[in-house]
Amino acid sequence: MARKRNRETKARRAVGTANRPRLCVFRSLRYIYGQVIDDTTGHTLVSACSFDLNGNASGSSKTEQAKQVGDLLGKRALAKGVQQVAFDRRRYKYHGRVKALADGAREAGLNF
Repeated sequence: MARKRNRETKARRAVGTANRPRLCVFRSLRYIYGQVIDDTTGHTLVSACSFDLNGNASGSSKTEQAKQVGDLLGKRALAKGVQQVAFDRRRYKYHGRVKALADGAREAGLNF
């Protein structure tokens, strides 16, 4: 019950608009995914995941891959004209791969 309430509270806080879409992170055991979503229209504007790296991440750790995904996501978002996002980490702690993805996106030029 507490986990559900905690998730709903975070979901209410992070809402993407046309001016400031939501950067949503999903972390599986093997990959990490990032999406920039406009919640008013319900469309995904930009997405990137760790298997989009096409061999650039061979031999690198999952944290390094997450940073590269954040960089790729940031570059794609800037190409679409998105500069500011609301970061939605969902139930994940801001630590490790989630933090690396956020740092990569910030270094690419996204503001949040």
